[in-house]
Amino acid sequence: MLTFPNAKLNLGLYVTARRPDGYHELETVFLPLPWADVLEVLPAPKGQVASDLTLTGRPIPGDVATNLCLQAYQLLKADFPALPAAQLHLHKIVPIGAGLGGGSADAAFALRAIGEVFGLGLSTEALEGYARQLGADCAFFIQNTPRLARGKGDVFEPIELNLKGIACVVVYPGLHISTAQAFAGIVPQAPAQPLRAALAQPLATWRHTVSNDFEASLAPTHPVLAEIKQQLYEAGAAYASLSGSGSAVYGLFADAEAPALPWPSEYLVWRGLLG
Repeated sequence: MLTFPNAKLNLGLYVTARRPDGYHELETVFLPLPWADVLEVLPAPKGQVASDLTLTGRPIPGDVATNLCLQAYQLLKADFPALPAAQLHLHKIVPIGAGLGGGSADAAFALRAIGEVFGLGLSTEALEGYARQLGADCAFFIQNTPRLARGKGDVFEPIELNLKGIACVVVYPGLHISTAQAFAGIVPQAPAQPLRAALAQPLATWRHTVSNDFEASLAPTHPVLAEIKQQLYEAGAAYASLSGSGSAVYGLFADAEAPALPWPSEYLVWRGLLG
């Protein structure tokens, strides 16, 4: 089975409180982004006992045995002991450490694909339960539709967004920002206006009402993020923001025609339409 785990954008991101379990309370909207990896899941060849994962594309740091795709298989294996071995291949395209949720998407799509390939009959609710065990935002990718998220980023409410015909440019400057680094400068507080209410207003107003708390946290050590955001506005973006805890910055263009700016060659840039 061939699947295409897509990235996500954050429309607004507020860190509202610290939790007793060490996590933070968040308020954000997750939006699917059609920039995707490629994941294949097949039954392992006859006689193969253990599942394996091969990797191509962008390098993924760490031991392949710790990859979230294999962790997804092991999570299901614990509840379904008769689950046969699987052969997985991941071609990595979405950059890592960019705030685009690429690893979380891979894990969620692996859960779905393994369930389908081996006929586990898992409900959406069950899949989201497994995904929450793999990462705070993994569960979003099970339904993979716009969601207002609270809690650790895993408590969802549906939200209506009309972004049909909106062009998007995502710029990744090659910085890997760790979650710990991003949270280090955060002072939790509630947003001035509820995010749902702000996003219900015209796109042109978002620049003044929708923000990402991590931008101020990361600005002193990574000024390039603010520079990219300003360049997107100068190019005509109606709204621009850091996604997640960075380091990808995106711009939304209301005229459905995103300009091709002369970004440095080491940057990765995705351009396309939303909705």
